[in-house]
Amino acid sequence: MAGSSTSYYFVIIGTKDNPLYEAEFGTFKQGGDGVPKFREEQRHMNQFIAHSSLDCIEDLQWASKEMYLKAVDKFNNTWVSCFLTGGNIKLLLVHDARSDEPIRQFFTDVYDMYCKTLMNPFYEVNMAIRSQIFKAAAKKYL
Repeated sequence: MAGSSTSYYFVIIGTKDNPLYEAEFGTFKQGGDGVPKFREEQRHMNQFIAHSSLDCIEDLQWASKEMYLKAVDKFNNTWVSCFLTGGNIKLLLVHDARSDEPIRQFFTDVYDMYCKTLMNPFYEVNMAIRSQIFKAAAKKYL
């Protein structure tokens, strides 16, 4: 990863293209402080960039048997990476530095947390995820 300047916007998109969870953060690894370093105008674009990549993802998901689709879209100097679940939930990461292996590992770990969330008897598919434990765990993986 690119040190403290690496920023992320993470969103989980439900089966109805509804956001289930979203967070913006920087990396804690390699001396990062966990604070996102997106430019102010970029911060406003993150949701748009993530949502506009859904068309690309829907085209790619049928051409690949992999769950991790890597960088599926690019806007200026920002990439969108995607991980698809078997239930058609999309994990999207908008990021300003390209590093496939750490992002793949992040998606694998977050997918594991999402599966644990699904096992909660009080959670239903497509419900918003509001757990502070989920938020803290998602941030620690980058």
